[in-house]
Amino acid sequence: MVLPVSATLASPPPSSSPHAPGVPSSTAPTAPRRRTRVLALPEARWATAATALFLLALPLQLADAPAWTWGALYALAYATGGWEPGREGLKALRGRTLDVDLLMIVAALGAAAIGQVMDGALLIVIFATSGALEALATARTADSVRGLLDLAPATATRLHPNGHELVVPVDELTVGDTILVRPGERVGADGRVLDGASEVDQATITGEPLPAAKGPGDEVFAGTLNGTGALRVRVERDASDSVIARIVRLVEEASETKAPTQLFIEKVEQRYSLGMVAATLAVFAVPLAFGTDLTDALLRAMTFMIVASPCAVVLATMPPLLSAIANAGRHGVLVKSAVVMERLGQVDAVALDKTGTLTEGTPRLTDVRPLPGSDLDEDGLLALAAAAEHPSEHPLARAVVEAAREQGLVLSVAEDFDSTPGVGVTAAVDGRVVAVGAAGRLLDGVGAPDGAGVSDGSATRLMVKEVEASGRTAVLVVADNLPVGVLGLADRLRPGAAATVTSLTELTGTAPVLLTGDNPRAAARLAAEVGIEDVRAGLLPQQKLGAVRELEAAGRRVMVVGDGVNDAPALAAAHIGVAMGRAGSDLALETADAVIVRDELTTVPAVIVLSRRAGRLVVQNLVIAGAFIAGLVAWDLIGTLPLPLGVAGHEGSTVLVGLNGMRLLREAAWQDAVSG
Repeated sequence: MVLPVSATLASPPPSSSPHAPGVPSSTAPTAPRRRTRVLALPEARWATAATALFLLALPLQLADAPAWTWGALYALAYATGGWEPGREGLKALRGRTLDVDLLMIVAALGAAAIGQVMDGALLIVIFATSGALEALATARTADSVRGLLDLAPATATRLHPNGHELVVPVDELTVGDTILVRPGERVGADGRVLDGASEVDQATITGEPLPAAKGPGDEVFAGTLNGTGALRVRVERDASDSVIARIVRLVEEASETKAPTQLFIEKVEQRYSLGMVAATLAVFAVPLAFGTDLTDALLRAMTFMIVASPCAVVLATMPPLLSAIANAGRHGVLVKSAVVMERLGQVDAVALDKTGTLTEGTPRLTDVRPLPGSDLDEDGLLALAAAAEHPSEHPLARAVVEAAREQGLVLSVAEDFDSTPGVGVTAAVDGRVVAVGAAGRLLDGVGAPDGAGVSDGSATRLMVKEVEASGRTAVLVVADNLPVGVLGLADRLRPGAAATVTSLTELTGTAPVLLTGDNPRAAARLAAEVGIEDVRAGLLPQQKLGAVRELEAAGRRVMVVGDGVNDAPALAAAHIGVAMGRAGSDLALETADAVIVRDELTTVPAVIVLSRRAGRLVVQNLVIAGAFIAGLVAWDLIGTLPLPLGVAGHEGSTVLVGLNGMRLLREAAWQDAVSG
C-alpha cells in the first residue's frame, strides 16, 4: 500500500514574509510600523529651529555683516533652543536640584554677556539636539511596543455550534469560544487545537527556527502565523491575557524598572554644579565687599564661571564616546547613545539567544544516512529526496534541495506532488512513489527494506533516534512504502560564533549563558559546538527575563544578545541589550541599546573592547580638563586672569581633549579592538 503522504515540507507559492515561507504575502501581512515622525516631537522642532538659526547667523558673522543681522538670529537661536531646557532646569531648581541643563543655559548667557555670542549659541544648539534625540529614542521605543499588539489580528472567525461563521473583533472572544484559522492567517487568540492539522510559525513567541506541527490537543498562540492547513481552535485566554499582551507588559515593566543611566561625569554633576555656583557667587561678592569696583568683580566672577564651567568637563567626556560610536557604526554596530557606549565596557556577564543570534535561523543538511538494503548511496538518497522536495517552499525542503545542488546532483522531475500538513510530501520520481517528511509520522505502517534487519523497522527507528539524539531534525525518506534513508537537518551556526563565545569568556571572566525557547537537545548540541556549558532551553519570554534578573541579582552586569519578540523583555531589563539587525523584530531593534546591523557576531566582543578603551580615554581627558580648570581658576583667584585668555585656555583644553578622544575614529582603533 502506498501512503498518501504530503508534507509539512510543502507550502503554497513563496512569500515575501521572512517568517512565513510559502504563504502568500496578501494573506500574511506583517505588523504595520507605527513610527513617530521626528518633527511631531516638540523637542525636535525647537532643536531644528535653533540649529537652522545658528547656521544662518554663523556665516553672516564670519562675513563681517552688520551685528544686528546675525545678533538677532543668535538671539532667536538662544530662545528656541534654550527655553525648554531652561524651563526644566528651573523646575529642578524648585525641587532643590541643580542640573546641568540650567548651568549650560547660564553659561551660554554668560558667554553672550562677555561677547562670546557664537560660543553660547553653539552650546545651546548642542544641548537642544541632545534632548531631541533622547525624546525621539523614547518615542520610537513606545512605538515598537504598541506595534507589537498589531501582530495579533484585529478580527477572528468565530464558529457557532450550528456551524455558522461570524467575523468578530478579537476583543469580543471569550474563553470557550471556537475560532477557525484558515491557511495563511494569524491565530486570533491563545487556545488549543480541536480539529485540523497544520504548521504554525511561532518564532515570535518561542524563537523556534522552524514552523511547529499542530494537531488536535496542541496549544497555539495569538499572533503566530498559520501554514497550509485549517485549524479549529478553542479559546483558552482573553485577549488581554494572551502571550503577546503579556510580552508587551513585560517590556514596559522592564523598561520602567531598569535603573536610570548616567554618564560618569553626570554622577558628580550635582556636587560640582553646586560648588561652582557657590564659588562664582563668592568670587563676585567677597571682592565687592572689600571695595572692589562692581565691573571688576563681575568680570572676575564671569571669568571664573567660564573657566570652571562643567561644559569643559562634559566635552572632555563626550569625544571618546562619540568617536567610539562612529567607529563602531562604520563596522556595522549601531550604538544608540554615549551612555550605552560607556555601559558596554562595564559588562561582566553575557546571555545569548540561539535562533537568529548564534545561528542564522535557517536549517542546513547535516546527515545523509542510507539504510542498509536500500541500494542507495548518500548521493542517490539525497537526489531522490531533493527531487521529491523540489516543488516545496518549506525551509526544510529548501535545505535539502540546496544541499543537492551544492553536490552538483541532477534532480529528476517530480510528478503528482501532494502535501499533508504536519506529515510530509509525496511525489512520483522515476517511477517510484517517494514520501519525505517527519520521521515520527511516516514510521507507522511502513515496511523494511531487504537486509535492513527485522521487519518491524527497528533499524530505521534506531537511526532516527541517533539523528534526533544529536539535536538534529530527523526526516525520513520512503520509496514505494519502504524506508530507504534518514536525513538530518539543523540550524546553521553563524560564522565566528565559537570565536565570539571564546572572546566573550575572556573579556567577562565567565562563559556566556544560552537562553533559548528551542528544545533542549538542539540547544545542547549547539552549546557544545560553541563552548557554552550553562544552557537554559524551552524558555518563554518571561522565563528569559527571569534568568536575566537572576544574574543581575547575583551582582552581574548582563549583556543580552537576541533578535526576536520573545527576547525583547530580557533586552529591556538587561544592563545592555544588543539586537541582531537583519532579521531582528521591530520590538527587539527598538528595545535594544545597540544593534548589530550586519549580524556579524564577532563585532560584539570588539565593541566591548572599544568601549573600555573609550573609558580609559575619558579618564585621561578628565585629568587634562581638570588640570586646565585648576590652573585657570588658581590664576583667576590669585592673580588677574584676562577674560580673553581665560576663554582661550578653556577652549584650548576643550580642543586638546577633543583631539585626544578622536583617536578612536581611526581604523586602527577598531582593528586593535578586534585583535584585543
